[in-house]
Amino acid sequence: MNVLVTGGAGYIGSHTCKALHAAGFTPITYDNLSTGHKSFVKWGPLVIGDLLDADLLQKTIQEYKPIAVLHFAAAALVIESMHNPGKYYKNNVCGSSHLLEAMRGQIPYLVFSSTCAIYGNPQFSPITEIHPQNPINPYGKSKLMVEQMIQDYPMNSVILRYFNAAGADFSGEIGEDHTPETHIIPSIIEVAKGLRKEIIVYGTDFPTSDGSAVRDYIHVEDLAHAHVNALKYLLKNNPSTIVNLGTGKGHSVLEIIGEVEKVANNRIPVVYEQRRKGEPSHLVANYKKAEELLQWAPKVSKLSLIVESAWSWHNRCCTLHSC
Repeated sequence: MNVLVTGGAGYIGSHTCKALHAAGFTPITYDNLSTGHKSFVKWGPLVIGDLLDADLLQKTIQEYKPIAVLHFAAAALVIESMHNPGKYYKNNVCGSSHLLEAMRGQIPYLVFSSTCAIYGNPQFSPITEIHPQNPINPYGKSKLMVEQMIQDYPMNSVILRYFNAAGADFSGEIGEDHTPETHIIPSIIEVAKGLRKEIIVYGTDFPTSDGSAVRDYIHVEDLAHAHVNALKYLLKNNPSTIVNLGTGKGHSVLEIIGEVEKVANNRIPVVYEQRRKGEPSHLVANYKKAEELLQWAPKVSKLSLIVESAWSWHNRCCTLHSC
């Protein structure tokens, strides 16, 4: 059974393609490789293309006849979205609009990669799916727009609002590889390995235990399995739904630094700067709905496992690329 995976050459998309293959599906990766990696496409065909290319998108659907779409393709950096909002509305909203039009009348099932950024500043924690949606950056706003668009189309969907993806494939085949790297755990690892001078902590005055921002970190393999479970849920003709994916526990930036220091056995130089606009103080998920509907719960998202798997991947990646 073919499944179209937009953004399947990216970080979360590639891990999900591996999980799909293990579950008996054939992932058809559709990716423009702007941030994804051709070397990460190992479990099915690759179509190099942009969602804004309506003709190629339609041709791909006609050729492979996928039973469903898993939609990851998006620009996904909160701070960049504050400085370049147009990129986010074009890539995320317009690209998704093209995809939904291409699916209309042909593909009845969609799993959409959304985000906790749609909630904005939390009014309560852990955050449930009924939390008010008031995104405070263009990235979150663009994702919320796509959520609303999906509900106007005649298809069954599972919208997955996940929190902070982290870690790497435990077998070392794929991992988190961005250029430039902006995500917190690989950035700290780069400092530990001497690839950058220091890690910058933005904000020491958040209303958290140590003053640094708190996030709910979920291992990418747990996320991948949630997507497979969501697909299986849809294939049983269950109704559309929206669920959070997280662990129910938050960790501060300073906690993350301490965990990397333990694994790397190395001190991490830290520079403190003012908090950045558009970043909430803490985001932690209530994932009970995913547990009930998708029979899913995080299994490998303990912070030590996340950091250890990321550390192993970056050591292997450095060895391969002589960094």
